[in-house]
Amino acid sequence: MTVENNNMSGRSNESEQIDLIDLVVQLWRGKTTIIICVSIAILLAVGYLAVAKEKWTSTAIITQPDAGQLATYTNAVNVLYGQGAPKVNDIQSDVIGRFNSAFAALSETLDNQEEPEILTIDASVKGQTLPLKVTYQAATAESAQKTLAQFIQQVDEAVSKEINADLEMSIKTRESDLEHSLEAQEKVAKEQKTLRIAQINQALSVAKQANIKLPQVQQADQVSQDTMFMLGSDALSSMVNNEATRPLTFSDDYYLTRQNLLAVKALKVQPDSIHAYRYVMKPTLPIRRDSPKKSITLVLAVLLGGMIGAGVVLGRNALRSYKPKAQ
Repeated sequence: MTVENNNMSGRSNESEQIDLIDLVVQLWRGKTTIIICVSIAILLAVGYLAVAKEKWTSTAIITQPDAGQLATYTNAVNVLYGQGAPKVNDIQSDVIGRFNSAFAALSETLDNQEEPEILTIDASVKGQTLPLKVTYQAATAESAQKTLAQFIQQVDEAVSKEINADLEMSIKTRESDLEHSLEAQEKVAKEQKTLRIAQINQALSVAKQANIKLPQVQQADQVSQDTMFMLGSDALSSMVNNEATRPLTFSDDYYLTRQNLLAVKALKVQPDSIHAYRYVMKPTLPIRRDSPKKSITLVLAVLLGGMIGAGVVLGRNALRSYKPKAQ
């Protein structure tokens, strides 16, 4: 039994070896067909490479602007809000956040066009909000680099105008608040002056009724509102005349408010003095295109052509050697 099994095993191995050799021989005999299939596949691949649209990607890395790029805006904010003004770091973060949002909106708009354009913005380092990596894909390397730079500048200008518009609105609001504050303080000062004159007139009336012409007290600081008539009608009459032409009296708060108003009115911030980003890496000029890949396309064409050719050869030989079973 052992000998028979060994003989059967040997015949089986021999049969497998014969089949493998026969397969190689069949492929070799049909090498012309395989070469033709490979050649056709290569020609098709070359044709595809000739007509396929090239794609090149330019990349830039940006981060929040330097303090100097926001100096005029920061100074304006400090004038507007004084001690309540946000810190420089907060302003920088807010500005780059606006840039990120505006750039993402532009990317979405370009992607929804009839002929979509691929513009992206993502975190350059995973897990960190900054710096940001922006890319643009175009038909040529030069176009990708130039267009990406234009889009970055376009968004920067839009954000700068938006910030400047917000600042102008804040300036107008602050001016209005300060002017209303001054008006209120002036109104109070006028009312105080009117009340003061009324009090003196009342004291004058009492002094006349009491027939007091000359002061009845040694010092004026000894006189209160109720005893003001003791100054005498002559002195009170002079006080009424002088009080009517006396300038309004204001507190230090009033003059501080006026100083702030003048400073706010003098504020002028040009949009081109505000920048919403800083380059870490300017838009690159790509040296390798994204697609089509020549080498990969040709290798795949050779493999696919060889597989098709081999299939044709083996299939044809199988059909030729096929013998229907006897009934």
